This record gives sequence, C-alpha cells and structure tokens, in this order.
Amino acid sequence: MKKSWSFILAAAMVLSLAACGGEAKDTTAAPTTKAVENTNAEDPAKTDGTEAPVADVSGEVGEHHWVSGVASPKDAVAFYFIDKMASELDARTGGKMTIDVYPDSTLGDDVALLESLGTRNVNFVVQNPAPEVNLMPKLAVFDLPFAFKDIQAFRAAIDSEELMSLLRPIYEEGGYKLLGFADQTFRVMSSNKKIEKIEDFQGIKIRTMENKNHMALWEALGAAPTPMAFSEVYTCLQQKVIDAQENPYATIASSRIQEVQDYIIQTNHLAHPIVMIMNLEEYNELNEAEKQVIAEAFEVAKAYGREMADKQESEKLEEIKASGTEIIPVSDELYAACVEKVQPVYDMVAEQVGDELVNAFLGK
Repeated sequence: MKKSWSFILAAAMVLSLAACGGEAKDTTAAPTTKAVENTNAEDPAKTDGTEAPVADVSGEVGEHHWVSGVASPKDAVAFYFIDKMASELDARTGGKMTIDVYPDSTLGDDVALLESLGTRNVNFVVQNPAPEVNLMPKLAVFDLPFAFKDIQAFRAAIDSEELMSLLRPIYEEGGYKLLGFADQTFRVMSSNKKIEKIEDFQGIKIRTMENKNHMALWEALGAAPTPMAFSEVYTCLQQKVIDAQENPYATIASSRIQEVQDYIIQTNHLAHPIVMIMNLEEYNELNEAEKQVIAEAFEVAKAYGREMADKQESEKLEEIKASGTEIIPVSDELYAACVEKVQPVYDMVAEQVGDELVNAFLGK
C-alpha cells in the first residue's frame, strides 16, 4: 500500500525544482509500480529461471517505503529495471519494503535526481552513468570506445568483481551505494551517408552529448561532433543542420529518428550501461537481512532489465527496418580501422581514470 508521505515528498520535490527554474510536472497522479501496474503482457523474468525463491523475512525487516525517480519513460529499460526491483522487494517482504517509482522526469532530470539522492529526497536512482561523471570523474571509464564487440562481453566485464571492487569506492566517495548495472545494449550511428570504410566518416556532422570523450571519439574518426540537446536532434536532422546522430536502437525508434535518416550504421561504438544506486548513508542504516533482500531483489531486476534490453533491441531494429531505413553492418576491417583511429581517446580516458580502472574494465 502506498504511503501518504511519498506524495508529500514528490510534491515538495516538484516545488523545489520549480523554484530553481525547472519545469514543474503534475505529481498528484499515483506513481507507477509493478505492484500496481504490469507494463508488459509478458514478464520474461518469471519464465526464464531467474526468479529466486522468496524467503520469509517478515520478522527480520523493518518498514521501508522508498521513492525512486527515473528520467526515462515507462517503455525504457531503466524503468523496467527499477520497476522490477520494486515488485521483488514488495513480494519478498510482504509489503514491508516498497519503492514508489516516478518515471518520465516527474521528479527531475538525471542531474536533479542524482542531487536528490544525495539529500535523501529520493532513495533509489537508475540512470546512465554519463550525468554522474561531473561528480565522479573516474566513471569516464565507460567512455572507452569500441571496447567490446558483443554485449555479453560487456556484461561480463561490468559484473566482474575486479571492476566492481574499483567502482564501489568511487560511488561511495560520492555518497552513493552501487548496487550494479543493467544496460540498453549498444549505441549505434544513424546517418544520411552510407558508411562502409573509414574515409566515409570524414566531415560528417554528428550530434553528440556534451561529453569531451564522446566528442574526441568522433573527431578521431574524422567526423565533426556537434553537441546539442537531444530534443533538438529530429528537427536538426530534418533541416540538414546535422548529418548524423548516435544512440541505442530503442531511443532511435521511440524518437522516430529513422524518419529523417537513411542508414543505421551498426558501429556498436559504446555500450550503454544503466546503473542502480542508493544513498550510501541510508543503505548503511539497514540491517543485514534488509541488505540481503535488496541484493537478492537486485539480481532478479538486473536479469530482467537485460532481457528487456535484448527484447527491445530486436523489436526496435525490426521497426527501423520496416520504415525503409537501411541497416549497414560494420565489417571486421572497418571495425579494426576504427579501433586503431580511437587509440588517442584511450590515452585521454586513462589520464582521467587511471590505468588500473581501464585494465579492469577491459579485462587485462
């Protein structure tokens, strides 16, 4: 059952954002949680063996009714990830540990949510690590380009205890408890120019995030990176202000980018991790039984998030193909040429994060 204080907290958050010039959104509607609304006709995690047995912890855990804000919409992997976490905690504790999930930037964008997590105005945040780099610069390790040719290799890397042992202290120094990662598979390039050899990148105006490592990646390939807000991308592509952009398949399809782009180039230049974190101080206040149930619920949520990422990639790729946009695979020769061109970016990232973290990420 939802607690009235979560509504008060959400309203206070919106007022705070409005006072800072943010756009206030109506939070009087109930948050979306798995216990209230199953957003998928099929729940793969209930049929693939990832569902762990539910232990009776009702006598060992206290009442904890938390709030999570997510910048992503309800059809995004980030939402599925935290929504599954919410339903697992609810089921495993008989409703004593719950999360009310507010999607679609209802409680603020990624940066605002990170700040609110620091002040315990929200309790869980799920997002791509990119907005966290300003606060925790060593997270730029995820900006290493062309590091993994397939998503399973990336998942093995971010699940490795060697890497996690280095990432946990980074998050703890920022005041956060790192629970772990799901992902939205890879970022790929869309373009109005066919890319089949390294020379084809030359001079292409490609929209990127305002991230120096991302920009350096495209500069190394010979393109002309152009940072801009994603809300401007469709119009700028339509008006030919830019020639290309890069994002996961799900983002491309949901934003109808295929309507104004002739090609999808399967560069897989960056994996797109999605991290789940808590406020560290709040996590440390929990007893061992509560921490254990969080860990168990997280593992189920992670498996579900990854399964939904794979499902979305397959579905969105077919949707893009059906629109008439041509899918261009990247040959082994082109991939190798890209890896060679971006080596200066590896040096740049290593200077920011240190060789130890780079080597752990790459499995060296």
